[in-house]
Amino acid sequence: MKLGARILKTGLAIVFALYIANLLNLPSPVFAGIAAIFAIQPSIYRSYLTILEQVQSNLIGAAIAVSFGLLFGHQYVAVGLAAIITISIVIRLGLENCISLSLVTVIAILEVQGDDFLTFGLIRFVTVLIGVLAAFIVNLVFLPPRYETRLFQSINLLQDEIIRWTRLAVRQASEHTSTKQSLRKLKEHHLKLNQLYLFYKEERRYIKNEKHVKARKLVVYRQMITTSKKSLEVLQRLHLHENELSKLPEQFHIMIQERLDFLLTYHEQLFLKYSGKLKPDHKAWIGQEEYLQRNEVMDIFAEQIAISRENDEDEEFSSYHLLHILSRILDYEENLEHLDTLIMSYQNHHGDEIKLEIEDSIF
Repeated sequence: MKLGARILKTGLAIVFALYIANLLNLPSPVFAGIAAIFAIQPSIYRSYLTILEQVQSNLIGAAIAVSFGLLFGHQYVAVGLAAIITISIVIRLGLENCISLSLVTVIAILEVQGDDFLTFGLIRFVTVLIGVLAAFIVNLVFLPPRYETRLFQSINLLQDEIIRWTRLAVRQASEHTSTKQSLRKLKEHHLKLNQLYLFYKEERRYIKNEKHVKARKLVVYRQMITTSKKSLEVLQRLHLHENELSKLPEQFHIMIQERLDFLLTYHEQLFLKYSGKLKPDHKAWIGQEEYLQRNEVMDIFAEQIAISRENDEDEEFSSYHLLHILSRILDYEENLEHLDTLIMSYQNHHGDEIKLEIEDSIF
């Protein structure tokens, strides 16, 4: 079992909340620990939003609990009605994520009996808020998430896997079942990338210059994810049409293989370029001097279709399926070129900063 940062933070937040509640001699400190569990979030910004939402929902729950306690006493039916009304109001205000904690506040207040009901109700409300604040402090100080580092490394790892399997697939060297299983894992990995990107996007910068840098980075990382998706689509097509690919004329098959080899190498070098590991004067990519333009590829494709029809090779040569593969390759190529343009634009403005940050994250 892997212990992630969020698991450790949850345990630490519970301990911290219980410690503060005991230090202040608050009765039933367990409610602070329960509140801390609900308040732990995967990012600092989400923790901040959670505090605002939970303060509002807890105020609603406390107000309803006190009102029902004064009007109906501490009957079980009153607790149920208070919970129903609290849920309705919280949902109405768009605070659905805080329903559980607001209900904890309702029950914590309504289970208090005696003449000092209002005083104890206020204490229980404060106890819950202490748990929320304790979780925020832990999230802010202890192992703060570095989503940019995780995002870049995840994109890099995903692309390495895609490149490896694509090189095997285009050479008809990969085993069908293994490729199918790997494709499923690669798709899952790509979905996680989108979540990491969202977490990184939510991180706030408070210095004007840092905001501009962050905005440029977001554009670059979004294109990295899009380009990885396009390369994954190429691999999916190679896997789906592996039988048709094996029936291609040898010359055409070699052309596709060489083109993909060039694009995959191009993609690898773009990651090195972004991380500052390529020489500044390195502008010509490997194999560029023999690289066919897109219009030349389409001309060769059209010629091959004409030849196959003249020779009555329709069964051997499936132009329809080949067009699917070529369209994915050309789409992948266009996205690589766009990514290259964005990286060059970013490095012209902030090249030294990204190199330093990535090196610090690795070492």
